[in-house]
Parts: sequence; structure tokens; C-alpha cells
Amino acid sequence: MTQSFPVKLRGHAGSLHGVTWPNDEPRYVAVLSHGYGEHLGRYRHVVDALHDHGAMVAGLDHAGHGRSDGEPVSIEDFEHAVDDLQKLLEYVHAGRADLPVVLIGHSMGGMIAARYAQRHGDELTALVLTGPVIGRWETAEQLLAEDEIPDTAIDPETLSRDPKVRKAYEEDELVYRGPFQRETLEALQACLRRIHEEGSIELPTLWIHGEQDELVPVGPSREGVRELVPEEHRTEDVRSGARHEVFNEIDHDAVLDEVTEFIDRHIG
Repeated sequence: MTQSFPVKLRGHAGSLHGVTWPNDEPRYVAVLSHGYGEHLGRYRHVVDALHDHGAMVAGLDHAGHGRSDGEPVSIEDFEHAVDDLQKLLEYVHAGRADLPVVLIGHSMGGMIAARYAQRHGDELTALVLTGPVIGRWETAEQLLAEDEIPDTAIDPETLSRDPKVRKAYEEDELVYRGPFQRETLEALQACLRRIHEEGSIELPTLWIHGEQDELVPVGPSREGVRELVPEEHRTEDVRSGARHEVFNEIDHDAVLDEVTEFIDRHIG
């Protein structure tokens, strides 16, 4: 298993729990941005694959997630989450500014990654988005229309066809399984509007989405990605039968191969 080193950073809501996985002979830096309610620890197999591919890997638990400080899943402005991610990039770049950087974001973390690419695209070589909340997210619209947010959590059945993944999710003490926070949903909607207003991302971008994703449906996400990333910079893959977490699907090895092949094409 790849050796990890904890990193403590000062974020907008307090201490941020970050992790780096150095590489003796790194070819590039891969930075991970996880999704809503989860944490970086669910990506160890992704880290191992990227590390074996030659990456120095880094990531953090977003504020209010995992081991980072903050009210549970409460983010009042996603610009702050982008600022937190920038601090991690600065930390990594301080030691290896010579390496190309690939940012990999999933779901809510894909939205954060896309916004990061808009603000700091000159620092990145490529972008990977899996099941990203981009364009419109009807779930947020529906929940915000309620007088009171229903006390319902994410259904593990929507994440993967693999029952082991669903069981691990249900038993993970660092996973948040409570109701959505209104302020977080409002901030998410504001971030989507800001992404729409700020213009295109001129970076090689790989978008992977599960065909059977019920949590973040493929249609609105496809529209958002196509609006955001010009065709000449965009690679698309809608995985047949896959649900929301393509890195945790039954064919996740093929997904990881696709990601590393994409990276090879663009890091030089």
C-alpha cells in the first residue's frame, strides 16, 4: 500500500485534513477533490493506481467533511472551498513546481474542481470530472423548494452496483448520512450560476459519468460540461450501466485505465 503523509492546513472553517502520497520518481501531481458527505479515505484504490502510474498524489477532506473542521457538510460559499484547495496546491507546488498537475474531481468535488480550473487554470495541465454536479442539479432545486429540507440521506444503492461498496459506505463512520443543509444547497446553486457566468475552461478535460446515475443524472451534467468545455478540449465517456461512483463501480479498473491513458496523452 502506498505510504501516506498527513498535512494540516488552515482553511476557511478551521483546520483542513490533507494527505500526500509522495513518489520517488514522479511524472506529475494528481490532486483529488471528493464528493458531498464523503472523505478522501474512500479513494485509496484510486491513489494506488495513480501512484503506480507515476503520480505524486495529494488531496484533502473539504471543510465540514471527514477529518476537517467545520459544521457537518456545511459550506456557505464554494469559493471558500476553492480557496482551501488552492492552499493544498500551493503546499504541493512548493516542493515540486516543475511537475504538471492533473485535478480530479468527483460529484460536488467535480464542481469545485471545475470552478478551480476557471480561477486557476494556468496552474493545471488537465482536468478529470467524474459524475460532476455541473449545469443543473435538479435535486438541489427540488429540496430548496421545500419549506423544510426532508430528513433523508443519500441512498447507497445510487452509488454503485457493487454491494461491497454500498456496505462499506454504510459502515464508514466518517461518511455523513444526515439531511442536506439548506445553506450548502444554496451555495451550490450559486456556484453553478457562477461557473455558467465565468466562461469556458480551456484545458484538456475528461468527463466520465454513469449512465444509470440517479443521484446526479447524466443529462444535465452533459449539458453543463459541453457548455463549459469546448469540444476540442473535451473527452466524454458515459459508462453503460454505471451508477454515481464510477471509481467504485464493478468495472472501476477500466475507468482507472481510461483516466491514466488520458493523463498520458496530456502530460508530455
